[in-house]
Amino acid sequence: MSWLILILSGMLEAVWASALGASDGFKKRGPTILFLVSMVLSMVGLAYAMTDLPTGTAYAVWVGIGATLTVVWAMVTGAEKVSVARVSLLVLLIGCVAGLKAVS
Repeated sequence: MSWLILILSGMLEAVWASALGASDGFKKRGPTILFLVSMVLSMVGLAYAMTDLPTGTAYAVWVGIGATLTVVWAMVTGAEKVSVARVSLLVLLIGCVAGLKAVS
């Protein structure tokens, strides 16, 4: 159950990071509220997962999922360029996150 919560929390990290970027310095109400709610839920989920999983592994997986999905979202929306190098590095990052799960 801790792994599922951790994965969902990592996904929420991408939500709050993207909402933070869209909030225009907390000037836009909708993205600001989405940022606050998703950040709290993401942190609560990470904290819960850390009660059962090693701190370093949980944090690395959480950050890896969040960073990967944030970059993918930016590519999908056109905020960042898509390139073979970027996609290859994201695949490598996902492989490393999966590897941490496998050795835990």
